[in-house]
Amino acid sequence: MELILILLLLVNFHLVAPDAQGDALFELRTSLKASPDQLTDWNQNQVNPCTWSKVSCDSNNNVFSVSMSFMGFTGTLSPRIQVLSRLTILSLQGNQITGGIPEEYGNLSSLTMLDLESNKLNGQIPSSLGNLKNLQFLILSQNNLEGSIPESLSSLPNLTSILLGSNNLSGEIPDRLFQLSKFNFTGNRLNCGFNNTHPCASTSGDSSKKSKAGIVIGVIGGVLALILVGCLVLFLWRGRHKGYKREVFVDVAGEVDRRIAFGQLKRFAWRELQLATDNFNERNVLGQGGFGKVYKGVLGDNTKVAVKRLTDYESPGGDAAFQREVEMISVAVHRNLLRLIGFCTTPTERLLVYPYMQNLSVAYRLREIKPGEAVLDWMTRKRIALGTARGLEYLHEHCNPKIIHRDVKAANVLLDEDFEAVVGDFGLAKLVDIRKTNVTTQVRGTMGHIAPEYLSTGKSSERTDIFGYGIMLLELVTGQRAIDFSRLEEEDDVLLLDHKALLTSYPFDLVRSYAINFAEFIAIFLLFKERRHEVASWTWDAQDETCGICRMAFDGCCPDCKLPGDDCPLIWGACNHAFHLHCILKWINSQTPQAHCPMCRREWQFKE
Repeated sequence: MELILILLLLVNFHLVAPDAQGDALFELRTSLKASPDQLTDWNQNQVNPCTWSKVSCDSNNNVFSVSMSFMGFTGTLSPRIQVLSRLTILSLQGNQITGGIPEEYGNLSSLTMLDLESNKLNGQIPSSLGNLKNLQFLILSQNNLEGSIPESLSSLPNLTSILLGSNNLSGEIPDRLFQLSKFNFTGNRLNCGFNNTHPCASTSGDSSKKSKAGIVIGVIGGVLALILVGCLVLFLWRGRHKGYKREVFVDVAGEVDRRIAFGQLKRFAWRELQLATDNFNERNVLGQGGFGKVYKGVLGDNTKVAVKRLTDYESPGGDAAFQREVEMISVAVHRNLLRLIGFCTTPTERLLVYPYMQNLSVAYRLREIKPGEAVLDWMTRKRIALGTARGLEYLHEHCNPKIIHRDVKAANVLLDEDFEAVVGDFGLAKLVDIRKTNVTTQVRGTMGHIAPEYLSTGKSSERTDIFGYGIMLLELVTGQRAIDFSRLEEEDDVLLLDHKALLTSYPFDLVRSYAINFAEFIAIFLLFKERRHEVASWTWDAQDETCGICRMAFDGCCPDCKLPGDDCPLIWGACNHAFHLHCILKWINSQTPQAHCPMCRREWQFKE
C-alpha cells in the first residue's frame, strides 16, 4: 500500500521553478563561504543547476542530491534550500560549518538522508526535523549541539539510523530511538534510559566507514530505483490517456561535445534548451525543416527563441546538414536572412537556436491562420516578395563563395513582427565556387519547387533558386501549395500553374483587380530574374505601378501611359487591363521572342 502511495505521488509530482532551485543553491554556496576556486561552475545566471558539480537531478530537472563533503567550508547553513522539495540527500560532512541547523530544514519533505557530521554546528536540534516523514538516516555526530533530543524524532516512521555522538546533548533519550537498527548517543550528557538500562550505542557502532558507505550507496540506489519505477508508472499512465499528447522525454547525456565549435556563437547547455522548450513538448512545435523539428522556446531571461532539433542526426547527411546550416548562416549576414543566436552539441544531439519569428512563416499566414489573425494584404505580399528577392540576391551576388539555397518556398520564408521577409532553413544550401557556373549534386528539395533542369541533370545554380522563387510568388498570389495531394481527386486543380490557366479563361471583368496584382508579382519576378540589367534603372512608383511593370518587363508596351487611376483609359479602363494581361500571359506561354499588343499594336519583346 505504501508503495502505491509513493508511486501516485510520483505521478502527480510538481516541478520547482529551476531558477528558484539555482538561486537557493547559490545562496547556500554563499552562506557556506565557498572560496573562489570552489564550485566555479555554479553560475547564478544559468537557467537550471542540473549541470553543476556536486548536484544531481532526476529526469524532470528536480535537484535530488547535494553532496559537498570535506570541502573546508567555514560558513553557515542557508535556510533557503527548503525550496528543494525533491531533495532526498543533503551531505555536508567533514567541513567546519558553524551556526545552527535551520528550522526550515523540517520542510524538506522528500529528505531521506541528512548528514552534517564533523562540523562545528551549535544550538539545539530543531524539533521541525520530526516533520521529515521520509527521513531514514540522521547523522549529526561530532558537532557542538546542545539541549535535549526532540521527542518528535521518535515519531519518524522510516527512520533506521540516528547518530548523535560527540555533542553536548543532555536529558532523556526517547525510548523508541533505542529500537532503531543503528544509533549512537555516546560522548554526551544523556540519560540512556531508566538506570541506564539501554546502551548508548548499537552494537555495530557508527564509526565504520564501510557502514557509512553502505548507507550512502543504499540511499542512492533506493532513490534511483524509485525514480525509475516512477518514470515507468508515469509512462504507462500517460499512455492510457489518449488525449494527453505530451512527449515522454528521456534525458540524454548532458556533456558538451567539444569536437564542434563555431567561433563566437553562443554554446547553450542541453538542459537549458530542454527547459526552454518544456522538454521539447509537441505543443511547442512550430514546424519541421529539412532535417528536424523546430520548437518555440523561452530562455531564462524571457527571450523567445526557435530551437531546431535534428531528429536524424545519426542518419546519413544529418550531421553534415547541421554543420552546413551553421556555416551558411555564419557567412551570410543580411536583414532578409535568418541569423543564428547559438547552438548546442552533445554526443547524441545537435540543436540550433534562432530568434523567434512572431508571425511564423509565409506558408502559415497563407494557409493556416486562425480566426482573428491578420491576413496578408497585397501590399504586405509585395513587400514579402521583394524582401525574399533581396535575401536571395545577397546569397547569389554578395557571398564568396556564393550560396544556393535549393529549397526556396513559402514555408522557408519567415516573418518578423513587422512582416518583413526573412529567408531561413539553410539545411539544403550549397556553397558554390564563384568560378563555376553550376555544380553537380544529389538532387534535394521539396516536390513542386525543384527546377526541371536541376531534377534532370543534378546541376544546381542560381537558376535553381530563381525557379523556386517563382513558385513561391505563385504561392503568394494564390495561397495554394505547389502540389496538394489532398486535391488529387479534382484533376483540374492540382498544380499552381492551373491558376494561371484559369486566369486566362475567366471573364475579364471578374478578375480585373486580381489580374492587376498578379501582374505586379510578374514584375517582381522578372526584376529578380533579370536583376543584373534592370535593377539599376527600375524604380517602383506607387501611383504608376502598371506602367512601371510595362516599362520594366516589356519594350514598347504603353510607352505613353503616365497618368494614374482612371485617367489612363488604355490601362485602367473597364476590362482593358485584364484583357491586356490575358494577352501577355498567352504570349509568355507561347515562348515566342516577340508579339504585338492587340490593342495598341505596339511590339512586345523580352529585354536582353
